[in-house]
Order: sequence, then C-alpha cells, then structure tokens
Amino acid sequence: IIVSLLDNSKEYKAEIIGLDPKTDLAVIKIDAKDLHAIPFADSNFLLEGDVVFAIGNPFGVGGSVTQGIISALNKSGIGLNQYENFIQTDASINPGNSGGALVDSRGALVGINTAILSRSGGNNGIGFAIPSNMVKTIAKALIVDGKIDRGYMGVSIGDLTSDLKEVYTNKEGALILGVEDGGPASKAKITRGDLIIKVDETIIKNANDLKNTVGGLLPGKKINITFERDNKIKTTSMVLDKMGDDGSSASSDGSAHIKGLYLDTLNDEMRYRYGIPQKIEGVLVLEVDNDSEAEKFGFKRGDVILQVEQTIVTNLEEFNQAFTKTKKDKIRVWVNRGGYISPILVR
Repeated sequence: IIVSLLDNSKEYKAEIIGLDPKTDLAVIKIDAKDLHAIPFADSNFLLEGDVVFAIGNPFGVGGSVTQGIISALNKSGIGLNQYENFIQTDASINPGNSGGALVDSRGALVGINTAILSRSGGNNGIGFAIPSNMVKTIAKALIVDGKIDRGYMGVSIGDLTSDLKEVYTNKEGALILGVEDGGPASKAKITRGDLIIKVDETIIKNANDLKNTVGGLLPGKKINITFERDNKIKTTSMVLDKMGDDGSSASSDGSAHIKGLYLDTLNDEMRYRYGIPQKIEGVLVLEVDNDSEAEKFGFKRGDVILQVEQTIVTNLEEFNQAFTKTKKDKIRVWVNRGGYISPILVR
C-alpha cells in the first residue's frame, strides 16, 4: 500500500497493522515525521442538522472538501457492512471519498466516509460515514491485537413485524429466531420467540441494536439480558463466546477425529450466510486447514455433514459420538455440498 499525503510531495510505503472486514476499517502505519493526528469528536453527541464537512479525493481529481449536514443517525440495514451504525449525510460524497474524514465545524473527526447510495455511481445526497466512536474502538483493538474479537450469543435474530407487535407487550426489541445448541444463549435458557429488550443497561430497539451491542463487547464478558416471554419480563445472564469469521462461534476446537477440520452445529444464521435450506440439519464445516488431513480427504468449507456411516447427525455432539462409536478403519462421512449429497471417505 502506497500513501500520499495532501501536499503530494512524497509517497510512503504503508504497513498494515490490522484489518476488520466486518466494518471495512483498517489501521496502517507509515514512517513519517511531524504529522499531527486529527482530534476525535464524541459521535454520541451528534445531532441531526449538525454541519459537517467531507474530505477526500473524489474521482482522483485531488483533495477537496464538501459541506452538508447530518441527515440521520444510527442508520442500519443498508447492506454495506456486517456491522452498521452509520451517520447519514448530504455532504457530497463520491467515489474517492471513501476512507476520508467527515469533520465538524471545529475540524474534529466525527466519522469516516464509507459509501454512497446511488444508481449512477455519483452523489445524490445520500452518503454514509462510520461514527468516530466506533472508529476509535476498532482502531485501538487493531493496534493492540491486529484483529477484532467480538462477543457472540449464539442466536439468529430478527425484527418485530407489524403483526407480531400485536402479540408482544413491548413493541421494540430483537426477536430470537433460533438458538445454537450449547451456545451462550442456550446455556442461559433463551429460546425461540423471546424478545430481547435490554443488554445490561443498553436498550435494544431492533435486531441491529443487539448485533452491534453484543459485537462491541469482548468474549468472556458476563452480561445481563432482559427479555419478554409470554408477555412477562424476565432476566438472565450469560458469558459471551467468541465470534468466528463467518459469524459463528469460534470457541470450538478442531475436530478431535479429523485433523484440520473445524465444525459447529448448523444454525439459522449459518443457513442464511451459506444459503442452506431450513430443512437441512447437520454439522457445518467452518474451516479446513491447508495441507491437512481434512483437505486431503476432500472436505470443503460450507459442507454440511449429515451422516457418519449409518448414524444421522444433527449437531456436533452427535457427530463426535458417531465417530467415537464406529470401529471401522475407513469411515464414510456423508455431506451436503450445494444441494448434492455425496460420501467422503475418512481413512
């Protein structure tokens, strides 16, 4: 990566310190002297109507500044990143502005410009920026660890529809659609149909609120959950697990039976991510190490293990039990790959 500063007097080779694909943020380092860091504003104090300025290099024509206002806050569901809590602005943001600063009237950073919504590819008054507080949190973690560890509840979630609001006393919250076997939520007795309305003291208004709140906490943290079940308010506590790269739990070790194979029980969130029909149950292959036994046998990421010899498996515990019970030297493992079922021979 080559970095050129605004005066274009010199180019610097940048070292990548850390990446976070889920928010499209990265921290890089250059060997330069006499640089001054931009001050960070507290994005929690932003208001709709505040004047902001977008800085960037649109269309490669050189550094420029455009002015606008904050049109909306806490925007999500845009489909740009996995974790969305955007500032929306009408300041002109075009291709080349992405990664540039969104600053307030004092010149303090309030966000990082990230994208526009446009049919033509040019600005039409709808631009988005990642809030400075989120940027600061992620940047600190990347500098320390080079990666982001996010908390994980082990649930698939959705929002209340207008029809479902008639069933619940609370009209806002994150609806539990599915619970992963053995995950933090399962251990805390959370079930499908529960409506999460608070995490510790943070009010949860929708599924995105829950995703961002839990994702902003570290694995191992104990949290208190307030939820509605059968029109009654209940509380429980759980210890968060660590989220894997595919959105599933990363706490499970590699398979004790097949080296280089990483597995977890298939849940609704994994089904959505991999396009797996609801009717399929089994154990999902999360990752296969290069040059491992698992790769040589033919396993691929995204495979769903359905059966070990004559034993149908619907979760990770059943898979391990089936492997332990079989006495054969050559074991047939039946997988669903893209809708086609075939055996893999494990020697």
